[in-house]
Amino acid sequence: QVQLVESGGGLVQAGGSLRLFCAASGRTFGAYVMGWFRQAPGKEREFVAAISWSGATDYEDTVKGRFRISRDNGKNMVYLQMNSLKPGDTAVYYCARGGGQFVSRPKSDYLYWGQGTQVTVSS
Repeated sequence: QVQLVESGGGLVQAGGSLRLFCAASGRTFGAYVMGWFRQAPGKEREFVAAISWSGATDYEDTVKGRFRISRDNGKNMVYLQMNSLKPGDTAVYYCARGGGQFVSRPKSDYLYWGQGTQVTVSS
């Protein structure tokens, strides 16, 4: 059974930074793509960033250059460094593990999800 636990969310002013953490269980963590998604009130859950088993990354256009995804396979951890935060980044952020190795955007490609962590950016 794979479990994902997010942490690091909180309230921050516009222009500030936060770092999200995702702790994953499972001995084969390093073999799979990991992703971050977010869901704002009244909106669909959307792709934010993904990192492949080998470290290749992909970002949604509005976060490119501001957010950075990384992973530590030895610690079964995934991180999302978020800089220059905007009120539009306010959402619940979810960590997810995919079924394959390579970066992917569709939610349907991700099999396991965490419970989410709230990020609120005030103006």
